[in-house]
Amino acid sequence: MLTEKHLERYADVLIWGLKTARAGRFKKNDIVLVRYDLSALKLAEVLYPRLLDMGLNTVARISLTETMEQDFYTRSNQNQLVFKTPGDQEFYGNLNGSISLRAPNSITHLSAVDPGRIGQATVARKYLSDILDTRESAGLFGWTLCIYPTEELAAHANLSMEEYTDQIIKACFLYKRDPVSHWQEIYKNARSIKKWLNSMDVKFYQIESDTIDLEVFPGECRKWIGISGHNIPSFELFLSPDWRGTNGIYYADQPTYRSGNYARGIRLEFRNGSVIRADAEVGQDFVRKQLEMDEGANKLGEFSLTDKRFSKINKFMANTLFDENYGGKSGNCHLALGASYSDTYDGDPAELTKEKKIKLGFNDSALHWDLVNTEKKRVVAHLTSGKQKTIYENGMFTC
Repeated sequence: MLTEKHLERYADVLIWGLKTARAGRFKKNDIVLVRYDLSALKLAEVLYPRLLDMGLNTVARISLTETMEQDFYTRSNQNQLVFKTPGDQEFYGNLNGSISLRAPNSITHLSAVDPGRIGQATVARKYLSDILDTRESAGLFGWTLCIYPTEELAAHANLSMEEYTDQIIKACFLYKRDPVSHWQEIYKNARSIKKWLNSMDVKFYQIESDTIDLEVFPGECRKWIGISGHNIPSFELFLSPDWRGTNGIYYADQPTYRSGNYARGIRLEFRNGSVIRADAEVGQDFVRKQLEMDEGANKLGEFSLTDKRFSKINKFMANTLFDENYGGKSGNCHLALGASYSDTYDGDPAELTKEKKIKLGFNDSALHWDLVNTEKKRVVAHLTSGKQKTIYENGMFTC
């Protein structure tokens, strides 16, 4: 398990992530939410006093247990399923930061629940994420999250608890005396890669592997972002493309756990921006119902690449936070179905109105589902000049 020293370093890294993720600076009396699963209590207890010492009004909330979550979806009537908690809108409208400590004791407990009910509840609470998106665009809010090791996660990853914990320690650099300084170095190196990517005038990207042949159009007013404090760990660089230009085949060779369900071998066929066919070796019904959640659920919200030189993750972890940052032998790419990220807009995010998002092809959805491919691949930028430039190969950016 994580030692006291590991927990202290983890808390330090999370606070670095929280500060880095917010465009504006935290001030005394700002409000920060710490949401944690019961199994992450030890980390929450180390993190909480640090936030208080920063002068922040810290609100700690424990997440529903897996049993309570299952009861909610199976016992709720229609009104309860879409119920909006009084006070949440005001609270989220004043929130300046959020740290989530995820430590699930089950990741398949909702497999018997109708995915449509899960989708209804998600859509009903989308207004809260919309509030935070607006506040983040204005520099008033920042967030980060992490994973705390549990026996459940280790078992589904086919790792021992010691092996699973070791992956977290290595990935977050908790074995170093000063992990924050190492994160700052990665942050600096990633900035130069993003500058290189954003210097190109790209018409579209072509992604090719043994199972992928996909065109992704960045669209107007886009920029690559990433390694910004959001998510600990995070090594991906990504953008939210113009969903309307997506065409071809994408395959996720890595399994995925979502909303208490398991899916594997997901193959998506895009035409003119929308998924026209979705198949899966396992969990096909769940996958298809997720894509029917709302109008934007079957469209592209994110395209991402991870450089294996940054990431020390070389095992499947049965958790998207780690799996979308897989380094291994060939790095990874992933795409997300559903919601796009406003901060990939190359301009003042506060000016990115709903109407402007629609015009530029930023996707909107209650869904955001990352699907990962770890195969050896090549990504070629087709420039508006007619030239081609390979930007990613053998798990690394080519700059």
